[in-house]
Amino acid sequence: MIKVRDLVTVLVVLAVTAMPGVAYAGDARPWKAPFDLQAHRGGIGMTTEGSLEAFGKAMRLGVSTLELDTQVTRDLKVVVTHDRQVSAQKCRDTGPVTPGDPMYPYVGRYIKDLTLAQIRTMDCGYRQLPGFPDQEQIAGFRMVELRDVFDLVKRYRADRVMLNIETKVEAGAPEQTAPRELFVRRVFEEIRASGLQRQVTVQSFDWGALAVMHRLAPHLPLVALTNYDFLQVGMPGASPWLGGIDVDDFGGDVVRAAAAVRGVRTLSPVYGFPQNGKVGDEGFRFYPDRAMIAGAHARGLRVVPWTCDDPATVAALMDLGIDGIITNYPNRVRDIMSARGMRLPRSYQPR
Repeated sequence: MIKVRDLVTVLVVLAVTAMPGVAYAGDARPWKAPFDLQAHRGGIGMTTEGSLEAFGKAMRLGVSTLELDTQVTRDLKVVVTHDRQVSAQKCRDTGPVTPGDPMYPYVGRYIKDLTLAQIRTMDCGYRQLPGFPDQEQIAGFRMVELRDVFDLVKRYRADRVMLNIETKVEAGAPEQTAPRELFVRRVFEEIRASGLQRQVTVQSFDWGALAVMHRLAPHLPLVALTNYDFLQVGMPGASPWLGGIDVDDFGGDVVRAAAAVRGVRTLSPVYGFPQNGKVGDEGFRFYPDRAMIAGAHARGLRVVPWTCDDPATVAALMDLGIDGIITNYPNRVRDIMSARGMRLPRSYQPR
C-alpha cells in the first residue's frame, strides 16, 4: 500500500518536472560523473540524526554519500554529533556516570569538556526533532563514535558509499571545541585506522582545519564549506574561518579562494538566501549561481550545496549544474533523480 506522504512526494516530483518556471534539463552538468546524493547527518528528515539506524537506512535507500559531523571529547574520542554544546532539544540527562560527578548535568556542556562515558549516559533519541514530522525516532539513542560508523559501512560492504566527514572546529570561538590541530589529528587517526580512506572526504567551514588535514593526508579530498558570512567579504583582514586566507585578495571570489586551499576538490556553499528559502519565494536567490558553478568547474572543483530539502528548489539547483546536494530528505532527492532519468546510487543491505 502506498503511504500518503510517499504519494505526495511523487506528485511533487512530477509537478516539478512540468513547472513552467523551472526548466527541466535532466542532468545539466558538463560531465557524466554520478550526481552526489548526500544524506545530511544520515538523513534527519527520515531518522534520528547521527544514529547508526539513520546511516543504515540511508544505505538501504541508496545514497552516494553519508554526511556527518564530528566533535572530540575530553578523553580524545571522536564522536558523531553536529553540536559542540549538548542540545536540550535533542538530548536529556539520565543520571551521572558516577555518583556526585561535578560535571553533572551534562546537557548544555561542551563536548570537549565531557568524556565519552559521560556523553553515553545521555538519551539523544528521547523525542522526534521538531520540524521533521516523518522522522523515525530512535528511542534511547546514545551518541556513537566515528569508528562505529566506519564499522557499519563495513558490515554493509558498502564499498561505493562515501563518508563526508566534517571536522566541526569552531574557528569563530576556538575555546568551544577541541584545539584545531588536536581535533584534526584525531579525526585523521580514526580515518587511517578504519582502512576506508579511499571512501572519505573531509569537509570544514574552518579552512585552517582543511590545511592541517592536507598536511596529514595529502591525498585525501577536501571540501570547503561556506555560508558566505564566514568569508567576511570587504572587511579588513582575513576571516578566522579561512585559515589565513583573505577573500578580498581574490576579489571576494569564493571559488578562487577555495581553489587556493591545497587539497580542496569540492566547494560546498549554502544553497541560497534566506538559508531556508525556496525557489519562487519573494526575495529568494541562489548563492551558487551559474557563474559560480561555471567558475568552479573551470578550476576542477565540484559544487555540492547544503542543505536543501524542497523538491522544486533542488530541481532548480540541478538545472544550474550542481554536482550533488546535501539534504535531510535523500528519499525525496532520489525520487527527483529517478524522474529525470539520472543514475541512481546503489542501495546496500547489511551482511
